[in-house]
Amino acid sequence: MTKKEFIDLYFEKGEFATKIDAEKKAAAFLAVIEEGLVSGEDITFLGFGKFEVADRAARTCRNPQTGEEMEVEAKKVVKFKAGKGLSEKVNQ
Repeated sequence: MTKKEFIDLYFEKGEFATKIDAEKKAAAFLAVIEEGLVSGEDITFLGFGKFEVADRAARTCRNPQTGEEMEVEAKKVVKFKAGKGLSEKVNQ
């Protein structure tokens, strides 16, 4: 689903005066999630899922084109774990 498709569906399901209003509300919602993750907080929506920041360790990998070994630096990644409610709906 593209951002435009998401906004169209969000507009249909929500009570917004215009699609621009729906887009602004969606952007604000995503900005709050982003701020929380950047500050190291987990974001949990009961029944939907949990967004969290995790540390990925440095590792050695291989360049698939050349076969040369490379070092990948440690970094933080965002993980999402689906909640029970979402998992059940996806698996129906």
